[in-house]
This record gives sequence, C-alpha cells and structure tokens, in this order.
Amino acid sequence: MNAAILNIFRIPELRQKLWMTISLLVVYRIGFHVPIPGVDFSAIKQATEGQHFMFGIMNTLSGGAIGQTVLFALGVMPYISSSIIFSLLVKVVPALEALQKEGQAGVKKINQYTRWATVPICIVQSIFVIQGMIMPAARQGGIISQTIMSSGSKLFMYQVGLVIAFTAGTLFIMWIGEKITEHGVGNGISLIIMGGIIAGLPGQYQVLTSALEPEEQWQTMVTLAALYFAIVIGIVFVTKGQRRIPITHAKHVKGRRVYGQQKSYLPLKVNQANVMPIIFASALWIAPMALAKVPGFGWMEQTFRWGSFWWMIGYCALIFFFSYFWTALMFQPNEIANNLKEYGGFVPGLRPGKRTADELERIMVRITLVGATFLCLISLLPSLVSTRFHNIPPTLATFLGGTSILIVVGVALDLVDKVNSHVLMRNYEGFMSSGSSAGWTRGRRR
Repeated sequence: MNAAILNIFRIPELRQKLWMTISLLVVYRIGFHVPIPGVDFSAIKQATEGQHFMFGIMNTLSGGAIGQTVLFALGVMPYISSSIIFSLLVKVVPALEALQKEGQAGVKKINQYTRWATVPICIVQSIFVIQGMIMPAARQGGIISQTIMSSGSKLFMYQVGLVIAFTAGTLFIMWIGEKITEHGVGNGISLIIMGGIIAGLPGQYQVLTSALEPEEQWQTMVTLAALYFAIVIGIVFVTKGQRRIPITHAKHVKGRRVYGQQKSYLPLKVNQANVMPIIFASALWIAPMALAKVPGFGWMEQTFRWGSFWWMIGYCALIFFFSYFWTALMFQPNEIANNLKEYGGFVPGLRPGKRTADELERIMVRITLVGATFLCLISLLPSLVSTRFHNIPPTLATFLGGTSILIVVGVALDLVDKVNSHVLMRNYEGFMSSGSSAGWTRGRRR
C-alpha cells in the first residue's frame, strides 16, 4: 500500500491533477466561511433546529450548508436537480434522446442546457431558503436589522440581493466542479458533495461528546466506529456486485483474417439506480410533512414522523418504486439486444433479438429487487441506530446510513478507480494489485 501511494507522486501528470483537485476543494470550502451580510447565523441555527427530515436530503446534497447564512448555502443542490431533470428528459423526449446519440457534441449541448436550467432552479431554491427559514426567524427579531424590516422596499431589495448572492455562489461551485472534472481527478461535483459531508464529521463529534458522559464517550465511539466500518464493507460489496451475462461473438472474416469466437460478458450492477431512489423518496416525502401543517391534517405529523412505523413502510415503498422506475428508464434491454445482434454477439442458449431482451429484463428485475432491499436497509439505519442508542443524536446517526454514506463510499471507489487507471498506465502497481499480479507484471517487463 505504501509503494502504491508513492507511485502516485512519481507520475508528474497525476501529481499535478491531485494538487489541482485539492486546491479547488480548498477554495470551495473557503466559501462556507463567507457570511451573508445582515443575517445572524446563531439565530438562524436555532430557528432551523428540529427540521431534520425535511431539510436532511437538501443539506446533504448542498454540502451541509442549508440553514447556514453563507455564500455557498445552496451548494450544488440546484445543479444536481437540473442534472436529474435532464437525465429523465433524455429518456422521454425524442429530440434530447437524438441529441445524446450524436456523440460528444450532443452531450456537450445537453450539459449546456443543464447549466442554463440551474439558474432558475437556484432562484426558486433561494426563495425557498429565504421565505422558509430566514424570514420566519427574522420576524421574531434579532436576525435582520429593524431598519430593513420596517421598510417594505428595503426588505424586498435585500431579499433580491440574497437571491443573487445564493445563485452566484452555486454557479461558482458549479464552475469549480467542472474544472476539477476537466483538470483534476474524478468527478468534480461528486467530490464536492463528498467533501461537504466529510467536513461535517468534526462538528458531529462535538455534538456526541457534549451529549454523553465522559465514561460513555469512548465506548460509544468505538461502537459507532465498528458499526461504520461494517456498513462501509457491506456498501462496497453491494456497489461492486455484478451479474455477469456471458456474451459470445460469432466468427467473422476481415480481409484475409478469420476471427474466432470471442467471449466477453455484460456486467449488470446489483445497485443499478445507485443513490437516486433515496433522493427521490426523500424529496417526495416532504409533501406529507408539509400537508401536516394544514389545519385538519395535524395527525399526519405524528403518524408519518421520522422513525415511526408508517414512515418506514411508506419510505421503503417509495424506494422500491423509484428503484424500478429509474432502472427501467436507464436500462434498455431491447436496445442492448439489438446492439448485440447488430455486432454479431449473442448470449449462449438464447436467440438474438426479443428472446435476449426478455431474458435481460427478467434478470434485471430480480437484481433490482436485491438492490432496492439494500437501499431500504441503508436508509433505515439512522432511525434504527437513533432508536437503539438513545444518547446518539439523529444528525450523527445519518452519517451511518442513507444518502451520506452511499455518496461517500461511491465517490471514494470511483476516485480509487481513476487513480488506479493513471498508475497502471505507467506500469506501476495500483492499490488493488495482488502480489501474484504484481509479479506477473514485473515478469512481463523483463
């Protein structure tokens, strides 16, 4: 492992990419210490306490800044929302689907549409943060100066300034993410989200130590560390899990050469939808929580509160639905079967065409069942841990499951793969290399 780490810094190109990535991430984190003028941060923090479930998913995807009066309060949430919207539109709008099939030029055009759509989403979410969090707390006094609050025109212009500031902050983060993707290592937006999640861990440690007695701190922290380690292993196992469908290519002649039957495989991921079902389910669950504020529907707040039995049932049902929904949109068995048939490939024992497509769909339905069950278990872990260990705050329990840990593990695995590809291109031993494969590589060099 030490030799693999040293190999990273022996490659000038990779070393430069890593320093560029780290530098841009540092700039991104500095933005979380630039306050919005005229707003009291401590008062906002007290006003937003107890809104754990409704703002939890937005807080995770924004980098942990929703509820903080800083320049990067929205984080990358608007850009992610825009990306999700266009990912769905590409599958249902024929014009966008044709544009995507044009290759790199079409993808570049869709990315441009995604950036344009980020601006109105930023404006809407900025208004949501201002009207839903800042202004209710400001009406109680002590957050915004009375000079601004007493004048309607000044208050309106101040809110417009906040919208512009939040929008500019998100667009700057989007620019940082694109520069990391272009000149750094890994996907920039994913690294920004992971950086925001990890940056919140020290604060949760302080919350834990303040909630526990000194003699309970070490025992609880060791238990949490062991539980976190076991969860990470399980997530890595499922994330890397694949169902490999054998593919055989028929003999064909090119010039004077006859190419024999080439065997390969089609990998079908167990968790094909990744973290998307949890994001959709969390966003949709805001509706009953908002409806509970309407007179006559107050019973919904107690029935569907975070951690209740009916919350678990409804939340898991939404995860299962969106797992199959997202997989059905992104995985097209008919298209795969036609491509195999066109290039002379076939699954042994299956007739090319519709029979192959039906079999691929049947396999994916069964695999998605396992992936959706896994996502449900991960999503319910924070509630179960918080219920089992009464002295652990819910905000800390969210780091043991749900969106946070899935994003961190998934991005970390992707980053390791990207670094490994650079290292192995230079004939160095990568992180995942075994002793036998390393010896074989050295033998090939000799």
